[in-house]
Amino acid sequence: MPRSEQHRLTVVQVLPALESGGVERGTLEVGKYLVAHGHRSIVISAGGRLVAQLEREGSEHLAWDVGRKSPLTLLRYIGRLRRFLRAEKVNILHVRSRMPAWVCYLAWRGMAPATRPHLVTTIHGPYSVNRYGAVMSRGERVIAISDMIVAYIREHYPHVPPSHIRLIPRGVDPAQFPHGYRPSDEWLTQWRADSPELADRKVLTLPARVTRWKGQEDFIQVMQQLVADGRNVHGLIVGEAHPRRREFMQELQQQCRDLGLEERITFTGHRSDLKEIMAVSDIVLSLSREPEAFGRVTLEALSLGRPVIAYDHGGVSEQMAAILPQGAVPVCDIDAVADRAAAWLADPPQVPAHNPFTLERMLSATLKVYLELADH
Repeated sequence: MPRSEQHRLTVVQVLPALESGGVERGTLEVGKYLVAHGHRSIVISAGGRLVAQLEREGSEHLAWDVGRKSPLTLLRYIGRLRRFLRAEKVNILHVRSRMPAWVCYLAWRGMAPATRPHLVTTIHGPYSVNRYGAVMSRGERVIAISDMIVAYIREHYPHVPPSHIRLIPRGVDPAQFPHGYRPSDEWLTQWRADSPELADRKVLTLPARVTRWKGQEDFIQVMQQLVADGRNVHGLIVGEAHPRRREFMQELQQQCRDLGLEERITFTGHRSDLKEIMAVSDIVLSLSREPEAFGRVTLEALSLGRPVIAYDHGGVSEQMAAILPQGAVPVCDIDAVADRAAAWLADPPQVPAHNPFTLERMLSATLKVYLELADH
């Protein structure tokens, strides 16, 4: 139920842009939740394709380019933001990225403590440890998106009181990613028409943008082992390569040709129907060589009830331990991945329907942080 008027919060979230990505989706989810609970939601960013959805769901948007890495950004926006925060009587200022955090922190620091908003930061990844990144530790509450990030804060920013850190794992909506989900007949018909090479084959999918640390090379080696062992499998590498990574994409395609796998691995590029693709996959893999701070796509696959094999580190390790511990394998152990995949293709595991990492839990915990500060 909406809160009474005297408890109505005005919350400003700040990030570089609203194009795509997990941070951006989380910002929209928090905004929608605030509005549904009777609060005022404002987002400051340079804009992007998600602005229309943000506004449709009841938030306001200010198109300020606070993410541009330039001293001019500070000069242009610190005073403007300070005036805005005063004029709108903002209760909570929540920053999610380093350059916008500097604008916000310097504006906030120059306000009277009795009348300024409360400052919240979310650390979404293990940023480089330096003065530039340290601003993310300056919040009155510092939200960590996984145990991995809690450990990172404690190791590198010991000045942050433990009482200021809040562990709030990211979450997915089980209504949007329901256990046992089956794509529509229309989608399945189109998928089969577009992908005849998958007919009667077991499908292994690696959903990740194409970059060196995301594990595409390891995936190709896993596929090589399975094919050499006579497994009737096909691999999907789902994700786009940044223009600066096109050379790496070409290396991967050449690797497939050299290993005789060009008929066994498909590079799909960016797909907006990743949920459906994962739902028709026999196994989804997470082979990032560096630990993910959380790993939202892995959780989406598990929420759908799809078996996941993942390297046992970072935030993904926390998900696997809670939902499907037998899917965790040692980092960069190609043989272990191939052996687990072969075993599961023969005898698929049952993925539990219980998922502790829900969107509702994430959003209610975030609002609780806001209200806790506002009641001080």
